[in-house]
Amino acid sequence: MLEDGLSYPARGDWIGRILIGTVLGFFSFLILPAFLVMGYLMRVLEKTVSGDDEPPEFGEWGDLLVTGIVAAIIAFAYAIIPTILYSVVVMTLVGGGALIGGDGGLLAGLGFMTLLAYIPLMFLVLYLVPAALTNYAVEGSIGAAFDIGAIKPVVLSMDYLMAMLIPVFVAIGVNMIAGILAITIIGLLLVPFLYFYTYVAVFRMYGLAFAKTSQTAMGSSSAPASAA
Repeated sequence: MLEDGLSYPARGDWIGRILIGTVLGFFSFLILPAFLVMGYLMRVLEKTVSGDDEPPEFGEWGDLLVTGIVAAIIAFAYAIIPTILYSVVVMTLVGGGALIGGDGGLLAGLGFMTLLAYIPLMFLVLYLVPAALTNYAVEGSIGAAFDIGAIKPVVLSMDYLMAMLIPVFVAIGVNMIAGILAITIIGLLLVPFLYFYTYVAVFRMYGLAFAKTSQTAMGSSSAPASAA
């Protein structure tokens, strides 16, 4: 999976594609280019799950933009809903403790413990989002991102777990390289290239894990050859 993912962005006529992605990444602070990159990454997921072994080209910019915006909304929804529910629970516990006359130390301890509980909650959200986005990219509907029946067998698989763990180590290495490159002006200009290349590789790995797991769950014996 790692070898396939890292080689994937450089397949086919890759120079123009990577250059466009790099430029969009460089101007991502303008928000609109960031949505276009996100839309492209959704296309990577879609093509990977369908069995295409070469990265998609940039094109149909309106579709990329809409897809990227929807993907961002989905990711935001996955983060905000648990956060709201968590906040309600925290306020209920702390407020209830205050009403029954809890002392300051007890309330502070209760607040600290609930804060610690927020950390694994966010890890869970980050774990679920790639699978949700992949199902959205494949099905083309927002509802697919929240289809627990389709997502559950994927996120509980070892393939998906590996697809989530490997990028962590890749990200550590990439951030170290980016830090070194940022020392010089020329190196700083290469950082968006490095990050775009990495994003494409990582989303390729997400797509491979989803394709293999979802097909296994459906009892299909066929899978993209690169996902094996």
